[in-house]
Amino acid sequence: MNKQSEIRDLAIIGDRRTAALVASDGAIVWYCPGRFDRPSLFAALLDPAKGGAWTLDLPAARLARRDYIEDSGVLETRFELGQGELTVTDWMSTGDTAARGICRVFSPPPQPVAMRVQPAPGYASGEASLHPVAGGVCIDGRHWLYASHPLVATDGTIRLELPAGQDGWAILIDAPLETPDSSLLQVWRDATLAEWREIASQVKYHGPFERQVAQSLRALRLLTYAPNGGIIAAATTSLPEISGGARNYDYRYVWMRDAGMIVSALVRAGSHGPDERRFLEFICGSKQEDPAKPLLPPFLSLDLEPAPDVTRLDLGGYAGSRPVRIGNGANRQLQLDGFGNVLLAAKLIYGRHETREHWETVRQIADFLAAHWHEPDYGIWEEHEARQYTVGKVIVSCGLRYIADFAEDASQAEKWRAAAKDVESYVAAHCINSEGAYAAFAGAETVDISAALFPAWGYVSADSAEMLATVRVLERDYARGDLYWRHLEELGRFEEGAFLAGTLWLAQYWILRSDLPRARKMLETALEYATDLGFFAEEADPGSRTMLGNFPQTFVHASFIGAVIDYRQALIEAARPSPEPS
Repeated sequence: MNKQSEIRDLAIIGDRRTAALVASDGAIVWYCPGRFDRPSLFAALLDPAKGGAWTLDLPAARLARRDYIEDSGVLETRFELGQGELTVTDWMSTGDTAARGICRVFSPPPQPVAMRVQPAPGYASGEASLHPVAGGVCIDGRHWLYASHPLVATDGTIRLELPAGQDGWAILIDAPLETPDSSLLQVWRDATLAEWREIASQVKYHGPFERQVAQSLRALRLLTYAPNGGIIAAATTSLPEISGGARNYDYRYVWMRDAGMIVSALVRAGSHGPDERRFLEFICGSKQEDPAKPLLPPFLSLDLEPAPDVTRLDLGGYAGSRPVRIGNGANRQLQLDGFGNVLLAAKLIYGRHETREHWETVRQIADFLAAHWHEPDYGIWEEHEARQYTVGKVIVSCGLRYIADFAEDASQAEKWRAAAKDVESYVAAHCINSEGAYAAFAGAETVDISAALFPAWGYVSADSAEMLATVRVLERDYARGDLYWRHLEELGRFEEGAFLAGTLWLAQYWILRSDLPRARKMLETALEYATDLGFFAEEADPGSRTMLGNFPQTFVHASFIGAVIDYRQALIEAARPSPEPS
């Protein structure tokens, strides 16, 4: 039985088609061959007993250091072993010449090292079929494992021993090879690093938190599906928002809600344009032509189709958190904030690149919102009951107002601006609670952390009476220290983990209020709940100091980048000399 890996111990490797999670002991505990949302071959992360893993037997080893080579997705992990060290280099090859899969290279260890590969295909739904082939082992006729030293396959496990003083390698790929050797892996490694250098060259950020921003950009890149530009919310499914609880969802899809945040992060970090423009292309390419269906679903599979309905898997769950789900049951909800985020993303790209690409779809989204903004929806947190959620109204108003600047004619622009004003009037009349704060939804007394974004979106000034009241309520009712919780009608306060993006949104708020020391403290608090490699999960438990929720979470990484960019700009402005009095 494999041990349970902590989320904090995970690193990610990937080829911008799929990804694998590598624990700090060298075990690969999650891997879905072919594509992020395909069935797993290793799922020990969700069931250490039967989920399958690729493990290294390193008794008494100590993790000395791990990091990525340059700005790539090539991971190096160094272990201290007895009288010496072992370095493991893990990556997934990219480029036209490489077979798809996982590559592992081992430096000469000071003592023998045993390796076990326990495949569990189809989310561990059946036993793997193992057959010897020339130089390796074939798994289920679909995957091939080759290594520098002899492989022995028995009882559903493939074993290898790396002798002391000898370097080695192993590859798990999706096509057979005749005579793989270390020189081939070197070619693949060099090609992969070259491609990552090209990808990383598209954004060059310099300023405060430079290393952490680079790490967050790596997370966004690793979760980008290169064939069409979709950026998934996370690489995993069913990592719990409540440890031992049932709030376990599949995040291996592309959310409309994330579009504005991710595009904003890339544009404002100085991107040359490819990733964010392809992301917008992906979203606009999902437009439904059937008039009986919503114009855009709230989130998409990487096939540009609505995500599949939920299926429950017979897995034990992370730390016993069940059910384990694939698919997502919110795929037919109306989520106005998703549409609004697409308009914000388009506005940012249009303004940066002086273009109006995908205009016909963007126009249809704006027309849809102008006609349907008044309808109840399921909100940014996809609750089970439709309501008049304030955040959806606000981002619709902002999106319509911004996209009107790119309208084809005056009447089109006036229609969208008039709808935006109607939304503002509705919010003012129905979405302010008895304390003068923005309510979570019309008629509610509760507030939600998403309101912290209203000044960043330009909806209202940070020092308006409504925002001052909202922040007072958030600090009183939804905060512990510098960590904040979101409001969920279907869940008691503080039951789930602290919502890390919320702390980052409050940091942006205090930047707009010119309280830079407070903002920096909040950024540093969020970073306490990142891994040693800078990856964020969705949530954190401040009591146990553990990470919760799916991983890595692109929404949080984009929020971090956005907050840091605002912080850098505020520092620049604060350093400018005051104008001489006239």
